[in-house]
Amino acid sequence: MRKLLLFACLLLECAPALAVNQDHAQIRATVDAFMRQQTASLPGQVTYRIDEIDRRIALPACTPLEAFLPAGSQLMGKTAIGVRCNMTNGWSIFVPVQIRVSLDLLVSARQLPKDHVIQEQDFASQTMEVSRATGFTDPARVIGKVLRYGITAGQVLREDMLRPPYSVTQGQAVQVAVQGNGFSIRNEGVALNNASEGQAVRVRIGERRVISGIARSDGLVEIAP
Repeated sequence: MRKLLLFACLLLECAPALAVNQDHAQIRATVDAFMRQQTASLPGQVTYRIDEIDRRIALPACTPLEAFLPAGSQLMGKTAIGVRCNMTNGWSIFVPVQIRVSLDLLVSARQLPKDHVIQEQDFASQTMEVSRATGFTDPARVIGKVLRYGITAGQVLREDMLRPPYSVTQGQAVQVAVQGNGFSIRNEGVALNNASEGQAVRVRIGERRVISGIARSDGLVEIAP
């Protein structure tokens, strides 16, 4: 019996320690905690699904685990979240995640023509899933803007569809103002192009003189002294 116990003890001392694999559930929990933190500031309603990790993947156990967003990835649609082990001979794994973001976006309530000035009755709010953060959620950002081209009913209002209203239009009589230290000069002219407030506009003064300035409100054009 003593010989048997001694042989068993020798086997235990000589046998290499069994490798402990990283629990996949802990990896997914790390991804979940990262997603909760990163999506908390996203607008609208955010839901996500973390895919299961292939059971055949065996990684050495590690503490702590660190989650990260890989370069070029975004928190939208189908993406992947990285989890790394920073210990000696560490490892990294990328876990697929499906992210859905639903926003109350502004859509056209009816067909609208080119150059139409957007008013409150021209749009409605509609909840929809988006693959990227496009469109408007704040009515104040679209009211008073002008359509660059005609749109049909139900289209999401986007930045590229709209422009600020013109403060100066081609052929309009304008006031040209030059201000400097201790002086102010005004003259009359005719705008040679359309311009929104803050944009450059060319003005003809008299028969031949053409100058450039910055369009302001109420038909005013500012000229640098």
